[in-house]
Amino acid sequence: MAGSRAHLSYTFIGPQKLKLVTDLVKGKNVQHALNILKFTPKKGAQIVSKVIRSAVSNADQKGKIDVDNLYVKHIQVGQGMMHYRVHARARGSAAWIRKKTSHLTVELEER
Repeated sequence: MAGSRAHLSYTFIGPQKLKLVTDLVKGKNVQHALNILKFTPKKGAQIVSKVIRSAVSNADQKGKIDVDNLYVKHIQVGQGMMHYRVHARARGSAAWIRKKTSHLTVELEER
């Protein structure tokens, strides 16, 4: 039972928003997961499906794995660093705008 993995770092979406999408596909068959993500109207759905397709391609490159029997064994979202922007406010003051980033790791396993 060999698996494959794919990793995406510093994607510009908050980890909480990305976690909503990853919970939909955790433990599902790869084809079923990609169909779910195709019809999910969230920005994170496109990001997650891209990483899953990359993990499937990695499994295909290994050669010994049957791509049709893969399922999402482990999917993890972590918080990346924040990018800070400055927003001008009244009376010469400023406020910070925090742009959040995320890390995404997908592990696929053969059933």
